[in-house]
Amino acid sequence: MHTTTQPTALDVPPGLKGVVVADTAVGDVRGEEGFFHYGPYDATELARTRTVDDVWFLLVHGRLPSAAELATFRDEVAALRRPHPAVQAAIPTIAAVGGGALDGLRTALSLQAAATGLRPVLDLTPDERRRDAVALAAVTPTLVAGLWRAANGLEPIAPRDDLHGAAGYLWQLHGVEPDPVAVRALEQYLVLTIDHGFNASTFTARVITSTGADVGAALVGAVGALSGPLHGGAPSRALDLLDEIGTPDRIDAVVGAHLDAGERIMGFGHAVYRTEDPRSRLLRQVVRDLGGPLVDLAVAAEARIVDLLAAARPGRALQANVEWYAAVVLATVGVPRELFTPTFATSRVIGWSAHVLEQAAERHILRPSARYIGAGAPTPVPPR
Repeated sequence: MHTTTQPTALDVPPGLKGVVVADTAVGDVRGEEGFFHYGPYDATELARTRTVDDVWFLLVHGRLPSAAELATFRDEVAALRRPHPAVQAAIPTIAAVGGGALDGLRTALSLQAAATGLRPVLDLTPDERRRDAVALAAVTPTLVAGLWRAANGLEPIAPRDDLHGAAGYLWQLHGVEPDPVAVRALEQYLVLTIDHGFNASTFTARVITSTGADVGAALVGAVGALSGPLHGGAPSRALDLLDEIGTPDRIDAVVGAHLDAGERIMGFGHAVYRTEDPRSRLLRQVVRDLGGPLVDLAVAAEARIVDLLAAARPGRALQANVEWYAAVVLATVGVPRELFTPTFATSRVIGWSAHVLEQAAERHILRPSARYIGAGAPTPVPPR
């Protein structure tokens, strides 16, 4: 008689901190070194030298594209940017319900997946999974821009096949020819935020994929995880803090009051990095190139806040993370504050999709255990 031995349950740190739950070739974060990469390439170097579409191709195909391959890939993506007619027709209704573009994106992505007949990844070939993943990532910026415009009483703007990445997104938001300096700044931000280890939304996408569900279900779940302020909601809150500070002479008073109240200083500290966030390092240079009063305030405030945090919470390395300068980049290039996190989603959906494809190839379900801490069982059921 064959018997199956159940694996012994293991106690792990809260939040699975430091626990390896899967293998990945998408990328990695080395927090002690202040370094992260996509495939074999330094992510910050990719942000300095390549485009979103280059990195998207890398995560889909496992290599950087040639010029000809990039052109072909851009043509493929351009053909997938328009929502299904039923989804396009529903965008005003979704936007009118309220909750913002990120909440609307959950609904619109789910509807797009249903309208286009996405099937469970368990039943698809690798090429079919890739097709679905690229299609949903391609339409995401169009959905975000359309939802925001509808919520503000504006007509949607169709994507232009000659504009890619950040340029195409800014065009769909405002309908004006994008400024090349703003495009390049936003492009670098988008490259830097495509993937970042097994964060909450990425892990959510992989758990859902492990059930064999369709790509849309995984991406909708990831957007839900991203909606939490401890994950994707920090950039707008960082800008709120800069607004509250107003001028450099108010930094100590404003930040000191938040610290005295035991509150988090949004835009500082990171769950993984124990040194400077490399994304923040690059974006600091990006905003300096952009220039302006907001940039000057952000740079001055960063330096002083690091000192205030060191005095208030000694022993903890609390430096600026990506959200601090992301807020400045997004505001300066013309992205509305309520679109900060949805804009983050337009790049992170590429990373989620890469993880979905990787997890789908594993063909086993992620099924951890929990420690029961309730009343002793079995307890007799009392009579009525």
